[in-house]
Amino acid sequence: MEQITSGVAEEKGSSYTYWVREGVVDAAPLPVPRKLSADDVAAIHHKTNNALGSVWNGAGTWEEKNLTSWANARIKELLASLASLKYTTGKAQICQVSKCVGDAFVVTVRNKKRFGYTYELTLKFKGEWQIQGEAMEIKGHMEIPEFSFGELDDLQVDVNMSENKDVGEEDKMRIAQDLKMFLQPIRGKLLQFEDELKYR
Repeated sequence: MEQITSGVAEEKGSSYTYWVREGVVDAAPLPVPRKLSADDVAAIHHKTNNALGSVWNGAGTWEEKNLTSWANARIKELLASLASLKYTTGKAQICQVSKCVGDAFVVTVRNKKRFGYTYELTLKFKGEWQIQGEAMEIKGHMEIPEFSFGELDDLQVDVNMSENKDVGEEDKMRIAQDLKMFLQPIRGKLLQFEDELKYR
């Protein structure tokens, strides 16, 4: 039987009353999880035919799905498939996606899907340029600062070349300008990634 007791405490001349419940037992037992049968799943699918998200989320309320693992692998795969870039004095190619940091997700809110991602990339390159009348191999990396879903029109690339004392500042500027031609095909691959993300 539930018993209620009261107590009074004195503190610096003021008092307060508190109530304590003893022997309180939960009114209802905790629910026991149970595995859904094939018939249960079919019935839920029938009821929520137009709902998005998981079977358990028939009302289409908030649900977030982490797609980062898939996105990392897919971005690397797409960018590794870029063709060599040809320019007036030679050609260059992407050797490796050395940094692919970010996250991707799909959120279902009120039975509507919303997609998002934020990433930073570093791409290693190597190419050949005419420097002082001689063909010279140049290596380095291109950094693509943070970009997000729907913002690929603003994509930027920063070119960093390995140290080479035979390459002057004017030649470096020309090489960097040539390498920025990669921006358009990179944007094309990332747009393909965005389209694929919508079907995850």
